[in-house]
Formats: sequence, C-alpha cells, structure tokens
Amino acid sequence: MLLIRPITSADFAALKQIAIESGHGFTSLPVHDERLWEKIHHAEASFAAEVNTPGDQGYLFVLEDTLTGEIVGTTGIEAAVGLHNPLYHFQQNIVIHHSAELNVMNQLRTLTLCNDYTGTSEICTLFLRESYRRNHAGRFLSKVRFLFMAEHPKRFAEKVIAEMRGATDERGEPPFWGWLQQLFLSIEFPEADKLIGVGKKSFIAELMPRHPIYVGLLPAAAQQVIGQVHENTKPALKMLEREGFKHRGYIDLFDAGPTVEANLNDIRSVASSRKVPVKVTSVQGDHTLAVANTAVKAFRASFGKQARFDEASGELCLSPEFAAALQLQTGDLARFINLDQN
Repeated sequence: MLLIRPITSADFAALKQIAIESGHGFTSLPVHDERLWEKIHHAEASFAAEVNTPGDQGYLFVLEDTLTGEIVGTTGIEAAVGLHNPLYHFQQNIVIHHSAELNVMNQLRTLTLCNDYTGTSEICTLFLRESYRRNHAGRFLSKVRFLFMAEHPKRFAEKVIAEMRGATDERGEPPFWGWLQQLFLSIEFPEADKLIGVGKKSFIAELMPRHPIYVGLLPAAAQQVIGQVHENTKPALKMLEREGFKHRGYIDLFDAGPTVEANLNDIRSVASSRKVPVKVTSVQGDHTLAVANTAVKAFRASFGKQARFDEASGELCLSPEFAAALQLQTGDLARFINLDQN
C-alpha cells in the first residue's frame, strides 16, 4: 500500500535522495543538507501548530510504500508564499504603440518583474520515483493535497497557485535563461538554481531588470518557450487544468514556465470531495478512491479499491487493512474523492 503522511526527521536521508534524483530546476528541494533539515523542521512545526489563518506554514508530505518502508515520493503545500522571502515572477502584458499620423498601431508583448502572488497558497514539491508512476499513484500524489486543504481550509489562502517547470534544452538548461545570464546575472544556471533553492533570493531584486522588457527584443529561442512547460511536466499541467487551474500570464523568472492559479473552493477535487462516516468491513469497490482522515499532525491518506461509498447508508466502507493504515475506526469521519472520475 502507498500511504501519505507528514514528513518527520527520520525521513531526512530519503528526502535528500529525492532531492538528488529530482535534478536542476526542482528548486523546492535543493541538494543542501541545512536547507533540507530546515524544511523538515518547518513542516513538523507547521503540522503541530494551531492555525486559524494562513501564515508562514509549509506542509511537506512523503509517500511511503508500506510493504518496504521506502519513501518513494513527496508532495507539499505552502500556506502563504512571499511573506518573508519575496516570490518573484514576470507578468506578461500587452502595450499599444499607436501613431494616428502614420496610421500605425503595434501591439507589443512585455515582461515586468512583480511579486503579485504574495500571500497566496502554493502547491509544490511533487516528486514520484519513476518506477511508481503507474496505477493512479501520480494522480493521488497531486490530489491528496486538495483533500488536506478541503478539510482544513482556514490554513490556506483563497487563491492557490502552482509553478510549472519550464522547457529545457538537450543540456537540461532553459533557453529562456541565456539572455538573462548574458545581460543581468553573469552566473551559471545551476548556481542560480541552487541560490533560489536555499532561499537566497536577494540577487533577484538587486540584479534583475526593473523596467518592462519588450519580448520582441529577446532571442527567438527565449521567446518560443515563454509559458511552455517541460516535457515531463505536461501531464501535471493537464491534471491541474482539469482541476480548474488557469494561466493568467505569470511566468517563472529563469525558465519562463507558467504559474497557474485557482480559487481554493473552485478546485474540482476540493468541491467534489465528501466527508462521511466510516464503516470498517470487508469490501471490494468498483472505483479507485483516494481517502484521507481528518487529522493534521496525524494526517494519513491512501488510495485503492478497498474502499467503497455506500449511497444508501451514506457510509464509506473501508477494509480493515485500509482503515488501519489511515488510523480510522467505524464511526470516524473521512474525506474522499473518486480518482477514476477526477
């Protein structure tokens, strides 16, 4: 069984291995021991805190294979981004240059540095080992965050964002990066990537362009990847689009990948999730359900067909094994969604 639970200090070695495997561009998990320990301790404190409004909390979960005890994935939520370390983006706009005398009108795209998403919640840090990318595991790892957010909405902002990894070349570097490096930053992409990952972002405000940039002046290779996602990220983007996330023109500073957004209550899995009583019994369902308990620090979630919702009784029937993994008993409440339909 694959089980989601909050990360603990005992998971450090596994988290570091995932950080290594995820490679460049996965800035939320840098290969940096001190930063990884900070993330774990911050997550432990966040899960333990009493929260009525979103603040500087970060919820990091791990996906455990209960048969082997191996950690095979991560997924996370930041409650309110940009409160202490600014979250920068480029915003795409259109400006009009018009000459009545010459009867000429040009619509020109621009990029402007901004931090418009300050205070929003962010879903992030999703990684699943390749050998486990099957049988709804990736879908579950993404959607389980919405079960947690649906159950604990006071911990999160009204607006939720997701930063999607941008397109890269054959060397694994984003074509968008080249002109930034040449004109403004003068450092290699892996170094900038590492600085972002360990929270050292002051160089952005110090060195990045402060005035709008005309897209038409950029190299063709950079223009072509604006708003485009990495090949491996396309399934994740499609899944979020089905959840109701939309791209409003904001892109990452370094790889130009799109940032998508949705209102929390409008997210499909949040709106369609149901909170019902549990009945522990022998069961084999027709659909794959993602099921979570209603705890915070002791949050547990899993998925499978050892769960079935009984419309007549209004109860969620769980097998003894499934219920035990989620620390649930008959009469407890649980929240679920149908992974086959979402």
